[in-house]
Amino acid sequence: MPHEWNAKEYERLGDPMTRWGGQVLERLHLQGNEIVLDGGCGTGRVTEQLVAKLPHGKVIGADASAKMIEEAKERFAGNPRVTLLVADLTEISLPEPVDAILSTATFHWIKDHDKLFTQLAKILKPGGQLVAQCGGVTNIAGVMAAIEEVMRTPPYAAAFEGWHGPWNYATPEETQARLTRVGFTDIDTWLNPEPVTLSSREHLIDYCLTIILGQHILRLPHEQHRAFTEAVVDARLRRAGEPSIDYVRLNIVARRS
Repeated sequence: MPHEWNAKEYERLGDPMTRWGGQVLERLHLQGNEIVLDGGCGTGRVTEQLVAKLPHGKVIGADASAKMIEEAKERFAGNPRVTLLVADLTEISLPEPVDAILSTATFHWIKDHDKLFTQLAKILKPGGQLVAQCGGVTNIAGVMAAIEEVMRTPPYAAAFEGWHGPWNYATPEETQARLTRVGFTDIDTWLNPEPVTLSSREHLIDYCLTIILGQHILRLPHEQHRAFTEAVVDARLRRAGEPSIDYVRLNIVARRS
């Protein structure tokens, strides 16, 4: 199961994901009256932009984190055009198929992409659009090197023995093949670098603790969470020389056949 997020901190720190999400949203071709699923909606910052593009439509926001959905419910309180669900995208079921699916910064947290795309195909109308972006192959490679260095050192090593991490950073070619197998056509997949530089060491510590290392720290006693994160950040700073994150995004545009 996905880890539970600190939704209020994610809301405060998630500017990069919101910026990328707005760019990805522009790839959706909308008339304004569709029903669209935002898969992995988080606190609803990108969902809010999607709602604005659907003045006569509806949005279903789904996220595996109950705390994210609680935060999103505050954002959309009283809006009858927004439905919010706590749901795993590999198992999500809807009353009727949707016209389109948008997803940003989510798919890499799901290990089984075959199951993911199979389920998304089931809930998408024939001809419906899938437009998504997530971490792709080589995403945060430099940060991962710092994480792996710290994971190998005492007092942390025993907690991570035999664990292969929480992410699936797929290639465009793997993703295109998976989408083809479950009935998508007009598929375009590609990578683009999106490096992010934060304002300070403390900013990077808060960011990593909330956004990058959530699954890692669950394997450690609570009193080690901050120290582990600080060690990762310092290892990153030794390599990069600045509080940066070397993001690489996997972009997906496809249609359901």
